[in-house]
Amino acid sequence: MVSKLVTPAEAVARIEDGAVVTVSSSSGLGCPDKVLEALGDRFAAEGHPRGLTTLHPIAAGDMYGIKGIDHIARDGLLETVIAGSYPSGPSSLPMPEIWKMVVEDRVAAYNVPSGILFDMHRDVAARRPGVFTKVGLETFVDPVREGCAMNDRAAARPIVRRQELDGDTWLHFPNIVPDVCILRATTADERGNLTYEHEGAYLGGLDQAIATRNHGGLVIAQVKRVTAAGSLRPHDVRVPGHLVDLIVLDPEQKQTTETLYDPAISGEILRPWDSFSLAEHSVEKVIARRAAMELRDGQSANLGFGISAIVPRVLLEEGHGQAVTWAIEQGAVGGMPLTGFAFGCASNADAFMPSPNQFTYFQGGGFDVSFLSFLEVDTEGNVNVSKLGKKPYLTAGCGGFVDITAHARKIVFSGWFEAGAQIALSADGLRVEKPGKFTKMVAQVEHVTFSGARALATGQDVLYVTERCVMRLTENGLVATEIMPGIDPERDIVAASEGRVTVAPDARTMPLALLSPEPMALTL
Repeated sequence: MVSKLVTPAEAVARIEDGAVVTVSSSSGLGCPDKVLEALGDRFAAEGHPRGLTTLHPIAAGDMYGIKGIDHIARDGLLETVIAGSYPSGPSSLPMPEIWKMVVEDRVAAYNVPSGILFDMHRDVAARRPGVFTKVGLETFVDPVREGCAMNDRAAARPIVRRQELDGDTWLHFPNIVPDVCILRATTADERGNLTYEHEGAYLGGLDQAIATRNHGGLVIAQVKRVTAAGSLRPHDVRVPGHLVDLIVLDPEQKQTTETLYDPAISGEILRPWDSFSLAEHSVEKVIARRAAMELRDGQSANLGFGISAIVPRVLLEEGHGQAVTWAIEQGAVGGMPLTGFAFGCASNADAFMPSPNQFTYFQGGGFDVSFLSFLEVDTEGNVNVSKLGKKPYLTAGCGGFVDITAHARKIVFSGWFEAGAQIALSADGLRVEKPGKFTKMVAQVEHVTFSGARALATGQDVLYVTERCVMRLTENGLVATEIMPGIDPERDIVAASEGRVTVAPDARTMPLALLSPEPMALTL
């Protein structure tokens, strides 16, 4: 048996100029960082490979120590990048190299919803005619807007078009065939069979490997350890060895950013439920509490980043820690979704779904409600989470947001009404002590990540929860239907939004229990 084990340098030496390289990762989670580093080092030493196109259903690397795509963000090496998300972080940190290339128009950069990117791999693998989808219609994904392009170089080379079929409008993404797949697992046997026992998610490595091998491409797997052929249980193997060409060993690979290994993340142990930290009493917790009131016992719910990520901790504090089944795009189902550097993972999960299957569930709207955040909202109910022109790397892009919201029956967006406002929180109410720098209720969002008009046309139930009010999307725009205790509707909502939000004549006051430092006695 010929050994598949090679050094990182030997693996990337097989990548040719002009190759299309698909990478399985989710920020620091599952990132094959050692291989990407070797690819960047090879280019620095040899000037090859040149002109690569890379596909990233979810971001590779982050801004906190796992460089990922930044290893290969070099002029000449990287020609095109098509990604569901990009490394993001606070403005206090340096801009990632990939973002410099994007904003300086040195690489053709696209932001394609993560689920669509996984669909593209499946259609390539089966030699179907590309992805036909309604996900992204009337958003920045649609060619009537940006068509996923992030800069002028990308706009000059469209990758999506509108297509009429039987009198209906679809988006069509033609096939992009990968030549190389770079993925990561925990263990490989000598035949290349891969298991994921220390990973926090399976992500989409299997689909990406099949798409590559079905077209004669090269599959490189980075792993933590190698074991003898035949020693892995067949039920544990997630990527079979006949799909894997080369194995690269990295005994130091982290489970996710700043986590070498936590067995609760990979489901090898269950944490006591009282070991999870609760959310600190704050205005953001108040917002999350009101969002949580939309849940019912036994529901399944999707969860996004930001304030929404606090909602499971609210349920835990209220004694309902296991009343709702959470589903996150990286693949965890159930358990307690984690926050901070471990976002995208869950402890005590019931199951791990491969990300492509999870996105099939999301795109079809199978869950009961989705909890997401917003950067800004406009008078038509459009939401932007994917672009900030002044500080682009403060957002990761759309990720799975567009897939999730396309057919969701109910969506609860959470965020601040104004940016930088000083808010006093007491048991009697919230008081705006100093107005913010600007309102997040704008005339027109910079990027349409969610289309309010399409939501109205398809009958979606949409709420926007802020520290001042709960707004509903109506035919007449944003209407505040609930007011936070202590908030002056005319001054703090209508005037603060420059008249873009109106107050319903029958608007009611939210319960004071939201403001209590003690549990609010939430019932589901």
